[in-house]
Amino acid sequence: MQAKHKFLAPATLACAVAALVGCAGLPAPAELDKQAAASMQASFRDQGIAKADRIKQDLGQSACSSDKPPTDAVAEKIMAEAKGTVKWPAGGRYIGDWKEGEKIAQNGRGFTWTDSSNAPGAGGGSCYNCHQIGKAEISFGNIGPSLYNYGKNRGVRDVTAPTAAPIIQYTWMKIWNSKSYSACSNMPRFGHAGLMTEEQIRHVMALLLDPNSPVNE
Repeated sequence: MQAKHKFLAPATLACAVAALVGCAGLPAPAELDKQAAASMQASFRDQGIAKADRIKQDLGQSACSSDKPPTDAVAEKIMAEAKGTVKWPAGGRYIGDWKEGEKIAQNGRGFTWTDSSNAPGAGGGSCYNCHQIGKAEISFGNIGPSLYNYGKNRGVRDVTAPTAAPIIQYTWMKIWNSKSYSACSNMPRFGHAGLMTEEQIRHVMALLLDPNSPVNE
């Protein structure tokens, strides 16, 4: 029997060669990144309070939006830089009014370019978009962990007691700049980004930690 040989059709062969040539001619990854950044820059403009500088990424944003997670060394650097941005509360006043904190947690308005200003606090906290917080709330997101009984589960019986200091400071840092303890956290950096005022953060702290808050029932 005569052996049968299979040959690529001329058109198929031409396509394969063209594909190989095309791949060989692709720019280097660094050049592609540069082109993509230029394309992004050209696609946005200042309008109202929304400025084009919003697309500029810091180390945490660029490293965590890559196709590969940051190395341990880069992650440590991101967290160290984040901790360095934390502004501690004036007079050591960490705790505000949990009732005000609940209002902030429920406010998910956010900012839009049509707002007259992006003054801190105008957009609310949007806390329930990502977390369960109060037991009475039946609609909440699950991107973040449940925060119900946040203070109670951590043994906070008196927010003025010295034993409560570590969790109080941790919580403040986490709200102020979430990348302080998780390099690629999806949580907004409320204090660092100017999304909430120092006073508002105190109120949210009270919601989470005050033993009298419904969160800790």
